[in-house]
Amino acid sequence: MTRLFRPYGKKRGQRRTGSRRLGSLGEALFFLFFFGVGASGLTLMLTRFAVPEWRANRHFVPAQCVVLNTRIASRQSDDGMQFRPEVLIRYEVHGTTYEAATFDIHQAYSSQREDQAALLAPYQVGGTYSCWYDPADPRVVVLVRGYNWWMWLMLILPTSFVLLGAAGVLRAMLQSSTSVERRSALVRKAAQLDLFDEAPARSRDYPHVPRIDNVTDSPGTHLAYRLPVEMTSGWPLFGMAVFCLFWNGIVVWAAVRVVGDHLAGQRDLRAALVLALFAVAGLALCAHFLRQCLIATGSGATRVEVSGHPFFPGMTYQVFLAQTGRLRIDLLEALLVCEEEAVYQQGTDTRLATERVYQQSFYRRQSLEVRRGRSLEDVTEVHVPVDAMHSFHSDHNEVKWKLIVRAEIPKRRAYQRSFPVVVYPLPEQSDLG
Repeated sequence: MTRLFRPYGKKRGQRRTGSRRLGSLGEALFFLFFFGVGASGLTLMLTRFAVPEWRANRHFVPAQCVVLNTRIASRQSDDGMQFRPEVLIRYEVHGTTYEAATFDIHQAYSSQREDQAALLAPYQVGGTYSCWYDPADPRVVVLVRGYNWWMWLMLILPTSFVLLGAAGVLRAMLQSSTSVERRSALVRKAAQLDLFDEAPARSRDYPHVPRIDNVTDSPGTHLAYRLPVEMTSGWPLFGMAVFCLFWNGIVVWAAVRVVGDHLAGQRDLRAALVLALFAVAGLALCAHFLRQCLIATGSGATRVEVSGHPFFPGMTYQVFLAQTGRLRIDLLEALLVCEEEAVYQQGTDTRLATERVYQQSFYRRQSLEVRRGRSLEDVTEVHVPVDAMHSFHSDHNEVKWKLIVRAEIPKRRAYQRSFPVVVYPLPEQSDLG
């Protein structure tokens, strides 16, 4: 009976078996914890300290107030008694008189009573002083404004947690499709590199032919080279996750404000309606993000390896195809494609025109099933036409060759993944490059 995953590793000779997917999941959860802690701390510091301080200094409206009383407020905490200054003032806003006990926007406590008492020394009962009130809620008023730069520097800590967690989760997502054999091959390849080799790269002989270093430096596990995928879903998913967190963070912050006003007796139905619309949009973003995650993870990784690179016209190469994931495939097809791109000016606009000038289907299978923990693997051949135009790159024109693997999956959107290759001219045609 096949297990869904093995929660432990077992060593067999020089190879250790176990669930690499479970390991990647554990790594992703570990960094996700960092991301969650950082996001929570950042949200708390922004909503409780940074944003109120910014608004008090930038948006509060000045007014005149009369001091009615001063006192040292106290409270009992686990560390002993704590104190803060309070000034009872009376002020008028648009003909309405308000009274409030205030000092600064944070109203923070301190264990140093003498220091807090010294802050009250400039204020005399019956005296008139400047104050600043919140135009959105005149009951919120301060006597002292200013920035606590240490608090803004403290934002670096949760921000670093967010960046560390996001980078770790992304790394775990990208490495989840990289086999142990491939990583070992990369290590062997790196050990064989001669750092002092002064031999010029082959692409220097063809200045308008793209370089092949990104392919020849990536060894395969079955064939000589593993082709890099042209685009992955990692970055779009990461960007979508950041936007989703940013949007819903704003919704949570606004919800705290609206609920607070509601509890204080100020019921703003218009603000509640706008908040509800934003909340629905946030839930829709979360649902769309989860759906894209399921699509990306459900289809699994596609791996393509070739027996030689660069390609030459008239030559035949072996191609190793591997598809992971748990899915049913109606059609799996591999294509050799050549596309030509041209960049030109139309008035003041820069246009990009792309046309597929050649397409060859060299692999095609129907009604396939990829089981959990397994990969669909196959070896085929691709033939490069003898009259093929070699790869070419200039400022305004480009000829690109690629292998495309496309799949049609029931009840899902079909997907395709591109793997660029470079076609060199034949040696006797080198003067044409």
